[in-house]
Amino acid sequence: MEETIDIKAINEKIERESAFVDLLTMEINKVIVGQKHMVERLLIGLLGKGHVLLEGVPGLAKTLVINTLSKAVQGSFSRIQFTPDLLPADVVGTMIYNMKENDFSIRKGPIFANFVLADEINRAPAKVQSALLEAMQEKQVTIGDETFILDKPFLVMATQNPVEQEGTYPLPEAQVDRFMLKTVIDYPKMDEEQLIMRANLKGTFEKVNPVVTVEQILRAQEAVKDVYMDEKIEKYILDIIFATRYPEKYKLAELKPLISFGASPRGSINLANAAKCYAFIRRRGYVIPEDVRAVVHDVLRHRIGITYEAEAENITSEEIINKIVNEIEVP
Repeated sequence: MEETIDIKAINEKIERESAFVDLLTMEINKVIVGQKHMVERLLIGLLGKGHVLLEGVPGLAKTLVINTLSKAVQGSFSRIQFTPDLLPADVVGTMIYNMKENDFSIRKGPIFANFVLADEINRAPAKVQSALLEAMQEKQVTIGDETFILDKPFLVMATQNPVEQEGTYPLPEAQVDRFMLKTVIDYPKMDEEQLIMRANLKGTFEKVNPVVTVEQILRAQEAVKDVYMDEKIEKYILDIIFATRYPEKYKLAELKPLISFGASPRGSINLANAAKCYAFIRRRGYVIPEDVRAVVHDVLRHRIGITYEAEAENITSEEIINKIVNEIEVP
């Protein structure tokens, strides 16, 4: 009996704490037409203290959406355009010699912000990518012999164009794994694009007002942890993850030759975390299987390695996830 009372209390708390989500979404929608999926995934990344990798062709408002988010939350925003000649110091900062003082002073780089847009992350070489990833993982930056803790909340949104473009340095699998979500963005629908076209030609964009404080976001990040997850749901998440590693144990032997490696424990942690965030955005104090299914593609599409055989047959990690999710019993 205690459990039900508990759930009710959690539900009421989450209702209260998540009230700002609608406000924030409305504010973002002043500028962003459609792209509901992208906006939701950014909020999941923000609430789950994770980072988001967006993949899509140029011109789909990837830069605009994170800029708008940082205006709607009273946070600082910086944008780093990744290019082949970028250096790690251009991202994290460097020591500068000050002749007057006859001493070195530290100049902080653009990574010191609440919202960091790493634009076209796959255009910069590996050492720059890894400088960014240390900051993402450890939430700190070392310049010279000093270590600085980054401000909270800290959300990196990296964008990359789909693979076939020249002059790119693809992110190694181990590095892509640092991103909580990898979201693939599609073109807007025709009626949405009509609205986008009109607004752009008129130049009438509504001003985005700060509607949420950084403190509210930090409180929400803590509240997400209280979202109730039943043991059955935990088991469901683990079944999905383990099916990526040992498909033959889940009557999915045909997937065995297609998967070169399955999702790591980061996959299960992030899937559980993202499902909780999704429930929070839906203003619910408990996780249901639909929450897991809603985020499973974004959490796992970059965590499953596909073999040459799968590539030869044009099978993507998306299709593998679909097969797994359709096969595994829903609690």
